[in-house]
Amino acid sequence: MKLLLTSGGVTNASIREALVGLLGKPISEAGALCVPTAQWGHPMCGPASVRRFVTGEPPSHLTGLGWGSVGVLELTALPSMGAERWVPWVREADVLLVDGGDATYLCHWMRESGLAELLDSMPEKVWVGVSAGSMVMTPRIGADFVEWPSAPDDRTLGVVDFSIFPHLEAFPQNTTADAERWAAGLGVPSYAIDEQTAIKVVDGTVEVISEGQWKAFPA
Repeated sequence: MKLLLTSGGVTNASIREALVGLLGKPISEAGALCVPTAQWGHPMCGPASVRRFVTGEPPSHLTGLGWGSVGVLELTALPSMGAERWVPWVREADVLLVDGGDATYLCHWMRESGLAELLDSMPEKVWVGVSAGSMVMTPRIGADFVEWPSAPDDRTLGVVDFSIFPHLEAFPQNTTADAERWAAGLGVPSYAIDEQTAIKVVDGTVEVISEGQWKAFPA
């Protein structure tokens, strides 16, 4: 897949330009599926926040970008449906818009639904993540970001070989000093990114796109 891993979504012109480049077409001509699943695993999320994400209620930096079409893909429902029904929906979409919440919960349902194993067969599909929707692609998220009580540990999919600390300087507990302590305990390369930053990954090549603040930490 082509990945655009963000903290806060498509929040500025640079990130938007990167998204259009990954799509190879205008946003207004692209079909999207939005994935709210991670929200159900986080205690600060619920029906109202899911509604805001799905409907693109302003300010929306993901579903409200002016897509040609937007549908909903709820991963918890997929195991009961059969792959023959939902896999064509995913293959036909140009992009998956994956919201934040708890990354370990999202990881669990990506595996349970079969979406995780489908990713390698869709090299041209674009994945745009926000917060946990980005972190799920990393090998670990760090214990501080695990909110789902049933999570066995902080491991996630490991599609990329680095971890992500989102919302840099957006909250009192997300300072650069907090990110440095978090990174020191991971054992993998990592990035701290703010709401104006994205990490683009195509064919293993990593590029940071930013109009804000970010910091890279070695393993």
